[in-house]
Amino acid sequence: MKHDEIKELISIFDESDITKLKINDKEFSLTLEKGTISVSSPVVSTPVAPVLVNEVASTVDNSTSIVRGDTITSPMVGTFYIAPGPGAAPFVRVGDTISKGQTVAIVEAMKIMNELEAEFDCEILKVLVEDGQPVEFGTPIFEVEKL
Repeated sequence: MKHDEIKELISIFDESDITKLKINDKEFSLTLEKGTISVSSPVVSTPVAPVLVNEVASTVDNSTSIVRGDTITSPMVGTFYIAPGPGAAPFVRVGDTISKGQTVAIVEAMKIMNELEAEFDCEILKVLVEDGQPVEFGTPIFEVEKL
C-alpha cells in the first residue's frame, strides 16, 4: 500500500463512524483506532476464519444481552449476513450443531463477500447480530457451546 493510499484511508476513516479498522497484507499490517495509528511490518499471520473469544460476561448489543461462554466473532469490519442471499435459508439457526470448517455467515467488506467458517465443532446457542447489521473487528456474532 502506497503512502498516498494510506493517507486517503486515514482521512476516510476519520470521517466515518468506524472506531477500529485492521488491514493485513502480505507485506504489512495496518491498524487504525480513533486516536491511534499503528503500522507494522512484516505480518506474521493473517486470521482467515472467525476468532474464538472466551468471555465471562460482557455486554454485546443495544439490547444489553449478556454473553456467557464461547463466541464466534467477526474477523473484520463489514456488514453481517446470516444467509447467502435475500430470501435464502440462513447458514445456521439456533440449536444447529456446526462442524469445524462449516460456513456460518458472511461479512461483506468493500463489496467482497467473506464466508466465515467455524473453527471448531459447536452448537449455536444465540445469534447476537441482526442480518444486515454493521460489525467491527471482534464483534461477537454467535454465542456457542463447543462440542
